[in-house]
Amino acid sequence: MNPFRQGLEKMVAEQMRKVQEMQEQLGAERVQASAGGGMVEATATGLGELLELKIKPEAVDPQDVEMLQDLVLAAVREALGKARELQQEQAAELTGGLQLPGLFGG
Repeated sequence: MNPFRQGLEKMVAEQMRKVQEMQEQLGAERVQASAGGGMVEATATGLGELLELKIKPEAVDPQDVEMLQDLVLAAVREALGKARELQQEQAAELTGGLQLPGLFGG
């Protein structure tokens, strides 16, 4: 086998191992966000998987379901946004700032 090709395959395998390791780390990371002054809280993994949603009882007003929906949506969006930021930071460390589309499924 061509020595250049062997070196390239080794380098690619090492980078793939690093990406796998980083994905495992992101899966273990937790990001949290809240809306409505803490009335609704969302927790997600660094990979953007929603893990938990907490709603304080006083946020539940049968006369204003739309407000609760908005708070839930805001908290979830913020948590997932934080997860994307964490992914981008980790990817930048791995690639030296080079942006590779789809590195973490995005």
